Amino acid sequence: PVFGLPAQSCCSGHTGSPHREAPSTGEGSPSLKIAPGNTAFALHFYHLLASQSPGSNIFFSPLSISASYAMLSLGARSHSQTQILEGLGFNLTELSAWDIHWGFQHLLHAVRLPGDGLEMRMGSALFLSQDLLILPGFLNDSVAFYESKLFPTNFHNSVGTTQLINDHVREETQGKIVDLVSPLSTDITMVLVNYIYFKALWEKPFIPSMTTPQDFHVDENTVVKVPMMLQDTQHHWYLHDRHLPCSVLRMDYQGNMTAFFILPDRGKMKQVEEVLTPEMLTRWKNLYFYKKLELHFPKFSISGSYQLDQILPKMGFMHLFSKQVDLSGITKERKLQVSKVSHPWSSMHGDSVGNFCPWELQGDGILFLGKVVNPMNS
Repeated sequence: PVFGLPAQSCCSGHTGSPHREAPSTGEGSPSLKIAPGNTAFALHFYHLLASQSPGSNIFFSPLSISASYAMLSLGARSHSQTQILEGLGFNLTELSAWDIHWGFQHLLHAVRLPGDGLEMRMGSALFLSQDLLILPGFLNDSVAFYESKLFPTNFHNSVGTTQLINDHVREETQGKIVDLVSPLSTDITMVLVNYIYFKALWEKPFIPSMTTPQDFHVDENTVVKVPMMLQDTQHHWYLHDRHLPCSVLRMDYQGNMTAFFILPDRGKMKQVEEVLTPEMLTRWKNLYFYKKLELHFPKFSISGSYQLDQILPKMGFMHLFSKQVDLSGITKERKLQVSKVSHPWSSMHGDSVGNFCPWELQGDGILFLGKVVNPMNS
């Protein structure tokens, strides 16, 4: 996501990193404490998008969105901070704000750990006005918990600022996200950017020569021809649910990532979506078994953008985009207000592919979540 903070009427350009130990994976791991909230937010966001556009492809990174707003909450105060953290799915009677930030620190560190055949970059950047005194506590915590890079910025130079932000994001995402922002208003005080780049190989790869044009059933009345990959000699973790009209497939990437694919029976997408809950995900993961399968997967490439300032107020973020927001933990000099917020995304699947309702997990964290209704719609 990317959002700007204009002022109503700085910092040094260094990066820093706190001392960290490799994240633990036991029951007391800080990242596991925030996993239920992150999963609840991911599914809430998904259900909202699915209800608004039932016939559209969906793809987003709930971790990218959650990490961005959790970081912003470092500078929020009073009800504004509470609304952000509760909107992100966290029960503040069970977790303190610092539990949440500590959990994100461990989770983000785990996501960045290298793996064979796996390339992933995730990070945040703060572009801060040279004319505004930013409170040291906000800067230090942003770096310590979220490893944010800090860029002193002259927002009076709209063209230069736009180029600075777009060049940084393009470099960090290997050129997948270009022109993230258009020329910005000169009353912008801060821009927060969070990005995630993921490229991985299947542990059991598809053979390119076996890809052929085949039918893909969009709905009961629509069939499209797509390049369909085939795999018919491998064993995978699989479940055909006896109580719900769907099958569940687990496919592992090289490294430490896993993809789960929920495959509704024909015409049963809505019925399956209605039962997508954290409890159902746990149930499925405990029931599938290892068997030889004949897999047919479509190749596709999709991209788009969501305007979060239009979506998140429906999820409890009531003050954040209004004049009532309290971001006095960022600066005492001016009253800040969140302006336009977007979550651009690009999912390009060639030999790695998604189908209906895929999500990819790192430990207990959902990195990506979505569905492909029509692989031919980019």
